[in-house]
Amino acid sequence: MRLLSFVIPCYRSEQTIEAVYAEIEGKMKTIADYTWELILVNDCSPDNTIDVIKKLADRDERITVIDFARNFGQHSALMAGLRQTKGDVVVCLDDDGQTPADQVDRLLDALDKGADVAYASYSHKKHSAFRNFGSHINEMMARFMLGKPKTLQVSSYFAAKRYIVNDMIRYENSYPYVIGLVLRSTNNIVNVPVDHRSREIGSSGYTLKKLLDLWMNGFTSFSVKPLRIATVMGVIAAIAGFIYGIVIIVQHFILPDRVQGFASLAAILVFFGGMIMIMLGLLGEYVGRIYISLNNSPQYVIKEIYSKEEKHVE
Repeated sequence: MRLLSFVIPCYRSEQTIEAVYAEIEGKMKTIADYTWELILVNDCSPDNTIDVIKKLADRDERITVIDFARNFGQHSALMAGLRQTKGDVVVCLDDDGQTPADQVDRLLDALDKGADVAYASYSHKKHSAFRNFGSHINEMMARFMLGKPKTLQVSSYFAAKRYIVNDMIRYENSYPYVIGLVLRSTNNIVNVPVDHRSREIGSSGYTLKKLLDLWMNGFTSFSVKPLRIATVMGVIAAIAGFIYGIVIIVQHFILPDRVQGFASLAAILVFFGGMIMIMLGLLGEYVGRIYISLNNSPQYVIKEIYSKEEKHVE
């Protein structure tokens, strides 16, 4: 009998998490090969989520609750949950019911057929237009910066084997990015078609700021391509400036009476000044993240780990 661990980051989910739990419980009664546990990570949700999930833990000894001291984001919550799991297989999903827990057997079948990681893929995501746009940009970024195969669709609903999870949780730096950790651990990743539901209660916790922070994590935590792009852009700009300088010298001798325009000079200065500031900002982002990591800034701070059998404060 194998153990299956579910990990769910919880944020503003006081009205949805009970239904997700009930769906997991109902589905696992039909899967004879697995026992299961559920790790619920409260990412300092401002509503009554912590009380709701603690009540679930009081009802079911298979549930463990991790309570953060402050909001650290979904990927930090996933890392905390992954470190708490004991299962032979780990499944991560959302707290809003849009990812169908009752189709988890499709992911498990893909792992049984030899895959290391199985990501749910959706023919149509029933998110808001803003969230779908953010997901599309995230897909493009992962493909370009992290080498994600073009045909692979990544999502927040996936299953991974134990040794992949063990490799992922070795990462202890301040800016975890789960997709990057999966892609650096294995290439044996498959997609499994599942349904995607409309959100019935509440709205997505992803704001523009959170999406930008997520993209920046992907840019700077697992790839040096932005620095290489900056270098190439600098070389191109330098060559363009050199050629333009030659053009000006030639024009001076061919057309000595022609007055050189101040506007073109100002435009060039603004262009190159902007390029330099972008490159310095990008370099500063890398250096700043190195500095924060060297200062041992935590991925998360656990306020309490709560379960029916054991209750303790970190």
